[in-house]
Amino acid sequence: MEAAARGAKEAGGLVVGVLPGEKMEANPYVGIAIATGMGHARNVIIVKSADAVIALPGEHGTLSEMALALKMKKRVISLHSWEIPGTIKANTPQEAVRLLDQLDLQSDPSLRK
Repeated sequence: MEAAARGAKEAGGLVVGVLPGEKMEANPYVGIAIATGMGHARNVIIVKSADAVIALPGEHGTLSEMALALKMKKRVISLHSWEIPGTIKANTPQEAVRLLDQLDLQSDPSLRK
């Protein structure tokens, strides 16, 4: 996740890291480190705090986050990640963001310009 954090910070974003362990484990691009000491159980906090999930290639932790998001009725975009029913496939980061924007406009007409 360091690459995603680096990209977000370099684009001017504030990176919040919900960590499985301690604050000292955060990568150098994390601006706010939340130490949970919960291991994989912290995936619930991550998904519950999100409006939507863009899943990148990963292992079973990624699959867990995707499943939790689907159970919580969150939108899930799969960017070269697990292909499971209920997710939306994207081929590029730009497409993933565009898809989320389109879904937001469809679900909340007040966001239309």
